Amino acid sequence: MTSVALLDQILDHANRADPYPLYAELRGTPVVRDASGPYLVSTYWEIRSLLHDPRISSDVRNLAPEARTVPSTDDPELPPSFIRIDPPDHDRVRRLIMRTYGPPHTPRRVYDLRGEIGGIVSALIDGFQGRDRIDLVEDFSYPFPVTVICRLLGVPQEDEQRFHGWADTVATAIEPPVGTPEEQQAHWRAVREARRQLATYLSGLIDQRRRAPREDMISALTMDRGADESPMSLPEMLSNLTLLLIAGHETTVNLITNGMLTLLRHPDALKQLREDPDLIFPLVEELLRFEPPVQLLPERTTLDDIEIAGTTIPKGASLWLVPASGNRDPQRFPEPDRFIPDRPDNQHFGFGSGIHNCIGSPLARLEAQTALTELVRRLDNPRLVEDPPPYRRNAVLRGPQHLSIAYDGLRR
Repeated sequence: MTSVALLDQILDHANRADPYPLYAELRGTPVVRDASGPYLVSTYWEIRSLLHDPRISSDVRNLAPEARTVPSTDDPELPPSFIRIDPPDHDRVRRLIMRTYGPPHTPRRVYDLRGEIGGIVSALIDGFQGRDRIDLVEDFSYPFPVTVICRLLGVPQEDEQRFHGWADTVATAIEPPVGTPEEQQAHWRAVREARRQLATYLSGLIDQRRRAPREDMISALTMDRGADESPMSLPEMLSNLTLLLIAGHETTVNLITNGMLTLLRHPDALKQLREDPDLIFPLVEELLRFEPPVQLLPERTTLDDIEIAGTTIPKGASLWLVPASGNRDPQRFPEPDRFIPDRPDNQHFGFGSGIHNCIGSPLARLEAQTALTELVRRLDNPRLVEDPPPYRRNAVLRGPQHLSIAYDGLRR
């Protein structure tokens, strides 16, 4: 089957609940492409090689004109975020963000959130009292990580709900267009408007922090005057704060929801976790392999002709990597379609790999570990109401739109 036909099936919402047979078909030919579509790479070792290859660009401006399949939704007045640029500019911006977020400059920022994260989880679960059914997405998986990322960055609590619409709209920008030309144009207009509104809001917040800094990441980025790097400009800050706000919760929503869905489908694993909470550490890694929140890495491109698995991908070609397929590659993982909570040697692509490896992975791991441990501990006899659940339309950030769970009560 051609790359266009396979990609159309993968992107078809009808296949969202179980895309893994399509990925298995893709792996039959590690590099798939026809005359009109992107190159699709689906096998573990080939994906890993390309993620570490400096000849692969994340900057869509390097795509050949004929390879560009979707219009830009970026604000023309703002630069791309750091995940959409290449070294050396990427390295500079990533270092500046990491100075405010992790080692060596702020090594305890995520660790020191443990108590607050635990309190948010407990309060949300306490809110289930007196009920016998919840929608995990609406009642827990969405409000939890959006609360955490807003507090980490320094967004006022009363503004947290405003990000739901903005984030959901902007996140659809990574999807290929669907619908009539008129519907596609309306979609791109909505994405651009959401970006504009978010940038306007963040500009005001940055101005407030310049005048009155606090102990948060926006203040740290605003006040950073490190001698070894030129500070971020306001446009750079707006692009990258937008990325952090959206990526900092959209993917975690899916990780927690996919995780609970997987545990409810594997009651033996749920029982094991309840009896041995330390199992959560390898179990979250297996969830990141088995049901990763990011399924596709679209719109990479080649800076030179590259031969991979016997196929030459020409310079400027559109390249789509399929890490969710690589995570199920039998050439790398024994019994890849089996969920094994304590799987050894689990070098998955749940957070990517190479220079664009997710900087938020320590926080996402902590959130998933805390959330799933407490949900399993406190929900008495949890069970799925509907399986498969309804899925969001997004094929790149794949997860249930709703997850209805029944239970007999709450444990303390």
